[in-house]
Amino acid sequence: MPSNLDRYRDDLKKLISLGEEMRRNLETRSKNHSAGAEDQGEFERDYQQWYTESYTVISQLVPARLTEFEALYYGDLRRKDINSMTYTIQDWLMGRRAEPDFLMERKPFDDFGIVVMRFYTQFQILISVERRFESTLFDIKQLVQADLLDSEVESARELCKNGFLRAAGVVAGVVLESHLLQVCKNHSITIRKRNPTIADYNESLKNGNVIDIPIWRFIQRLGDLRNLCGHKKEREPTDDDTSEMIDGVERITKTLY
Repeated sequence: MPSNLDRYRDDLKKLISLGEEMRRNLETRSKNHSAGAEDQGEFERDYQQWYTESYTVISQLVPARLTEFEALYYGDLRRKDINSMTYTIQDWLMGRRAEPDFLMERKPFDDFGIVVMRFYTQFQILISVERRFESTLFDIKQLVQADLLDSEVESARELCKNGFLRAAGVVAGVVLESHLLQVCKNHSITIRKRNPTIADYNESLKNGNVIDIPIWRFIQRLGDLRNLCGHKKEREPTDDDTSEMIDGVERITKTLY
């Protein structure tokens, strides 16, 4: 079974390979700008998929570069006009082009050239992720932890499948608690309580603006299900209760960092 480390490496290689194809397409069109720039090519066809997947990888591995990567696509959302400084990749993909000046009989700025430059910078950011990923400076602690959590989630599923509903819910609860603790550490959030619970981590993440209200409520629901499985004061958990708990914990461990 491939590890998270292997999956990240494979995803990066595929994204860089796709990005290289898109870069070559832009380069070919740049050589004959007047004839080829307006043609639809691999860049327009593949960019949205490439951007979405690259955004996820960068957010997980090099979050410090995420704002820059995003700005190269969106630009300044508060811009008052479109010029060589504010034109974006999004403008190009939406079909927005620089209008020719009828007096000068040319465009006021090279819209295609700007797109090429912006994408090339994004591509270099993604390549820098691979370099860091392969370097000895890359901290694989969280990837190893993710593998361990995956294993624990699978253990909870096996317990649930065999009818050990309370035990399955408790195991899933331990996974959730461990993951929320790591998320707090990732965002430098200190928990002062000596023995914090899921609710304590959840509240701290909300107060630290790491999670929004819908996610806070979702985790709150998982905490309630964990308590249902861990204490006999209430009704017995159902198969649906435990399955919901396990599925929810898996979602949080895969989407919240």
